[in-house]
Amino acid sequence: MDEEGPSGAGRVIALPAAPDAIELRHLRAFVAVAEELNFGRAATRLYLSQPALSRQIRALERLLGCDLLRRSTHRVELTLAGDALLERTRRILGDVDDAVTVTRSVGGELATRIRRVWEDAVGDTNAGSDVAALREVTEALHGRFVPPAEVAIRPVNSGGVSSLLLCPEPQAPTSLLYLHGGGNVSGSAFGYRHLAGALAVAAGVGTLLPDYRLAPEHPFPAQLEDAMRAYLWLVDRETHPRSVIVVGDSSGAGLVMALLLSLRQQQGPLPGGAILLCPGVDLSGALIRRSTDDGPQLAVTPEQVRSLAALYLGGHPVDDPVIDPLNADLTGLPPLLIQAGTGDFVVDEAKQLAARARAHGVDVQLELYPAATHGFHTFWSFLPEAADALQQAGSFAQRVRTRRPAANTSW
Repeated sequence: MDEEGPSGAGRVIALPAAPDAIELRHLRAFVAVAEELNFGRAATRLYLSQPALSRQIRALERLLGCDLLRRSTHRVELTLAGDALLERTRRILGDVDDAVTVTRSVGGELATRIRRVWEDAVGDTNAGSDVAALREVTEALHGRFVPPAEVAIRPVNSGGVSSLLLCPEPQAPTSLLYLHGGGNVSGSAFGYRHLAGALAVAAGVGTLLPDYRLAPEHPFPAQLEDAMRAYLWLVDRETHPRSVIVVGDSSGAGLVMALLLSLRQQQGPLPGGAILLCPGVDLSGALIRRSTDDGPQLAVTPEQVRSLAALYLGGHPVDDPVIDPLNADLTGLPPLLIQAGTGDFVVDEAKQLAARARAHGVDVQLELYPAATHGFHTFWSFLPEAADALQQAGSFAQRVRTRRPAANTSW
């Protein structure tokens, strides 16, 4: 855009802008490799796998249209273009870090905005019109974010369930099944494609994102049936069911647990592991925690949780062990990674689920992040805690894919 100077006597002609798809993670990856001149050390510094780091560097070079590094068997060197970019990128990242620090210290305008969006969405969920409002606001919230540039997205039919397939690389295997959140009444594959895509990049594998049916039009077990069909379709495409990892956030994590417990009950093929992001697994609402700080906390009451649960269950018994993992026998389930924010209103559910799984002999890892909002992973594109959490989830998925259970392991 052309702009007049203060006097109106001259114009500044803007140069072409940098490609919109260049992200801070690309620049941080480049600086780490440029400073270390070693992909292994740079990957360790960033808590990434080497393949994931290499993908980020290749993506940046592709977006810029030039090579930044010369790679050989024994050494890594900067090209002239890379050398020109390095110092400027250091300044950019320094300015961004300073801006984030100042913004957080001043008062958290973004946190307040997030809280207001979610509070507007919740309302009185006893009224059908509020379910429509919840759906609208959920889509609007997720619509503010775009999938990573390197992820290719295409529609598929997974066992009769309309779904999206997100692939970070053309030949990447599809190993993740992502079941989105939304209280079992809202959310969609289209809306969640940014978050599922970010996890696909972190794990280096394709992700299947089913558009499962929602309550109250389709009460339980419609969601579980759709999840089961999509899972079995994905297992049929893989060489081994243990190569599949099932992921869910919020109520989607509850659906993941229902899927695992149903598979065990039916003696079906269990996946290699499961990732539960801010899991909402208590339909009674008894464990809801109120925030005591000024973070972007979603104001949810036990009554609202029970109201949404009633829409979801449609008269089905709430104490059915398949949908009540906090009181179910979890013996024999595959390894679990559970992540939650320390200020999340469902953090106690995450802690209790981890404790119960551990007591039943499940290999479980609980990670708590200093985040005050429910579903903090949604903000992966600018929230450092969310980006770190997804990288850790991706690393977990990579480990599961290469792991095989011992002969005497039940899962």
